[in-house]
This record gives sequence, C-alpha cells and structure tokens, in this order.
Amino acid sequence: MATSDNKMADTDQKIFIGKGEQPAWLTLGLANRHGLVTGATGTGKTVSLQVMAEGFARAGVPVFAADIKGDLSGISEVGEAKDFIVKRASEMELSFQPDQFSTVFWDVFGEQGHPVRATVSEMGPLLLSRMMDLNDVQEGVMNIAFRVADEQGLLLLDMKDLRAILSFIAEHAAELTTQYGNVSKQTVGTIQRQLLVLENQGGSSFFGEPALALKDFMRTDSDGRGMINILVADKLMQSPRLYATFLLWMLSELFEELPEAGDPPKPKLVFFFDEAHLLFDDAPKALMDKVQQVVRLIRSKGVGVYFVTQNPIDVPDKVLAQLGNRVQHALRAFTPRDQKAVAAAAETFRANPKLDTAQVITQLGKGEALVSFLEGNGTPAMVERVMIRPPTARIGPITPEERKAIMNNSPLKGKYDTTIDSESAYEVLQKRVAGTAASADGSAGGGGGGIFGQIGAIVGTIFGTNVSRGRMSTGQVIARSVTRSVTNKVVGGLAADLGKSMGGSIGGSVGRALVRGALGGLLRR
Repeated sequence: MATSDNKMADTDQKIFIGKGEQPAWLTLGLANRHGLVTGATGTGKTVSLQVMAEGFARAGVPVFAADIKGDLSGISEVGEAKDFIVKRASEMELSFQPDQFSTVFWDVFGEQGHPVRATVSEMGPLLLSRMMDLNDVQEGVMNIAFRVADEQGLLLLDMKDLRAILSFIAEHAAELTTQYGNVSKQTVGTIQRQLLVLENQGGSSFFGEPALALKDFMRTDSDGRGMINILVADKLMQSPRLYATFLLWMLSELFEELPEAGDPPKPKLVFFFDEAHLLFDDAPKALMDKVQQVVRLIRSKGVGVYFVTQNPIDVPDKVLAQLGNRVQHALRAFTPRDQKAVAAAAETFRANPKLDTAQVITQLGKGEALVSFLEGNGTPAMVERVMIRPPTARIGPITPEERKAIMNNSPLKGKYDTTIDSESAYEVLQKRVAGTAASADGSAGGGGGGIFGQIGAIVGTIFGTNVSRGRMSTGQVIARSVTRSVTNKVVGGLAADLGKSMGGSIGGSVGRALVRGALGGLLRR
C-alpha cells in the first residue's frame, strides 16, 4: 500500500494503526499477546478490525475472522480512492494506494463459502454438552457415551453416529450403570431431544467429513502475504451457542495441534472473535476454565486472539487481564449501567495524565479510538486518542457475483465441498443388530450352535468393531478365546473357563468387568 517515503508505512516489525499526538503502532513480535477491540454499534470496530487484518496479511501473517454482517468481505476487493479516505490518509502522512487481499470464505452451512466441518469425536463431550445446553447429569451421560464408543472402536463422525451410540447406551443402561454410574433411558431421551434442537439449528451441517484441517487456515499467497480467512456468520449468528462453541473448538484444536513457538517475530495466525460476549454468556465453570486455559497458553503456540465486542465488561476479568493490545471506540453513557461500563472500560487502560479517559470514551467520533498497545518490554503503552487509518481494500460488503468468483478461484476448491459418509458408529451398530437377528433366526431353526453359539453372538454383538478400519476390538479378542476354550468344555465348568480365557487374553480386570457386565447374568446361573 504505502511507498517508501511514507513515514507512517507498515514495517517488518510493526503495523501502523492510527495517529493522534503520537502514532499508534502494533508490534508484530507482541501481537500474539492477544487483544481487544470494543465500542458501541456503528463506532468503527469493523474498520479497525479490517485495518489490523490488512496489516497482518502484509506482514505474511494468516488471519481468521468471523464476519457477522458481511462488511469485512470487502477486504477481498480493491479499495476506492474516495475523497474522505485520501484526505485522512494524507493527514497521517500516507500516500493512499488501493489494495486487495487474498481471501478464502468459509461457511458452516456451505452456502457462501467452503463448508466447515468437525467430527463429533473432535468436538468432544464438554463442548458438545455446552452446544446442546445440557445439565450436569446429562453431560455425565454424554461422557459415558464417548467412553463406550472409544472402548468399542466406534467412530463418532456425524449426528447419526451420536444418535446411534446414545440409543445403544439406552438399550444397555443396566449393564453400563454398574460400570460407569447411573444411566437412565429418560436422561438419554432428553439428550436426544436436545440433539434434535441442535440439528434444527444447522448442527447436522457442521458435523461430518471431510473435517477441517486447520493448516488450511495458515496459508500464504504467491506474494508471501497471509491469507484472510473469513467465516460467513450472518446465518450462524441465528444460533449463537453454535457460533460460540464452534469458535472455541477452533481455538482448542489450534492449541492442541500446534507446537510450542515461544514468542516468534510475528504470529503464525491471528484470530478475530466478533461478538465475543457470546462465548462467556451463561458459560458453566468447566467451560470457562477451558477458555481461560486456552487463551493463556495459546500465545506460546504463536497464535494471537483478538476479541471484538461492545464493552470490556463483556469479557471476564481473568481473560481481560491477558489482552494486552487494546482499541476502544466510543461508548454511550445514557443509563447508570452505561456509566458503570464506561468507568470500567477506562480503568482497563494505562492512564495518560493528558487525558480524562472516562470522559474521552463518550466523546470519540466515528473512526476515532483510544489505543494502547504493548511496548517493547511487554508493558502497555499509555492510552492515546487516535484517528484510525483508512483501510486500503474496499470498505463494505461484496456482491454475490464477486463472492462466487472468489470461491471458484479458491486454492481449496473441491477439498471440502462434497460430504463423505464413512463407515462409523451408525453403520457398525446397524450391522450388529442385523447380525444378532440373523443369529437368532439360525438358533430357532436348529443351526445356531446352542448355548455356545448364543454366547458367541452376544459377545460379538456387544463388543464388535469397525472392521473397515482393520482393527480387532477387545470384544473380538475375547470372542476368539471364548470359542477356542468352550468348545471342549462342559456347561458345568463354563464360568470358570471363561474367566480364565478372558483373563489370559486381555488381563484379569477386563475379564472381571465383562463377567460383571454383559455376561454376568448368564455366568451366575
């Protein structure tokens, strides 16, 4: 954008954000210390977000941002040299040069961008329970469902897999209760109803394969600039819990997958979380602990997280304390609550003796902000009142035709656009039911092998595996040992022989657990 004679041009070490009495620079080496962009509706938060995203992209840092209203999509198109933009740039000693940035659009519903998917297993029971608004008892049953699926080699990929495993634990509630604690069909039924609500909100579009590879967010274009990844979130915002949980899942996945990086010269990825208050509203303590852990530790992975919301009080204090780079647009103080919010916002800044921060917050014009970024030693600079620089790409949304052209030329075109339905828990459990029915029919006709055949059918049905993955489950090992042992034993010694056989195959503890569980009733006779 800027030429070499621009005194306020971006450099390899910092990004020029705006200018007041002093220029406001965001240091790249401290950008992974996270940040906060706040202000009332219509005060310029989206423009500030775009300015920061452009600066990171020029520096070769990939960006991910949620676009709530569609305004950020203009970053993909060449900006216009309008009079007010050129004037503001010249006042900041910038020579305005229109620019555009390589952009990839994403959409959970697959309508205005590449589909974004995760598997049920990747989401995990904690976040899934949060998404479905489950209570503690229901969350406990959800944890049991995941545990049973893991132990039996059942892949949980999409919504029908989750429904299948919940139905399975309802059918075997008596056996599972003795091993994991109380499992009631009523609780499972409540979870199934909540699952239906999630499906109606579009959750079925989100869960499945191909699952998102987060490395696809961390790309640069042919010029070495960071790719701008935009999550189209206008429809997603109609399901705010799904939106917030999805973004938290992304942060958690980044935290788990990326190696330690310490404090790199610039971030590996910068993540902008718009409408951030949705992450914290009514969040249970377990989830809040996870948020705080991820925010605290993910900076060492080279990821910067920037929360965008209306007021700093929307963010819990323990999280707020970790957000070193601040941009505060205007707040209004019409009610006592508003006045309290303004005072709280002012207290989050390092004081400047030249400014009455609380008073200035209510006087800021559109495009103005109070800014405090981390300085070289990692401490916040004194708050300054600045005018935010103009973006160089288009301000405002793009047309459907422009979006379609960008998607057609996307480097990821075709990778995520077609859903894959792999064999997983649903298909495996369906086969088990069919196999059990066939075995029962065979026994009725005299060809089922009597008690030994029934035992083999029970073990195989309850403890089978996903054979397409080429793995032998614990149950299959047990069944093989049982078959070899019992064919030469008399019924009177069956219980002892089974216990020895199972103990020899997989260890005494698993053998005893099996005796207490699925086969307990049979062996006590």
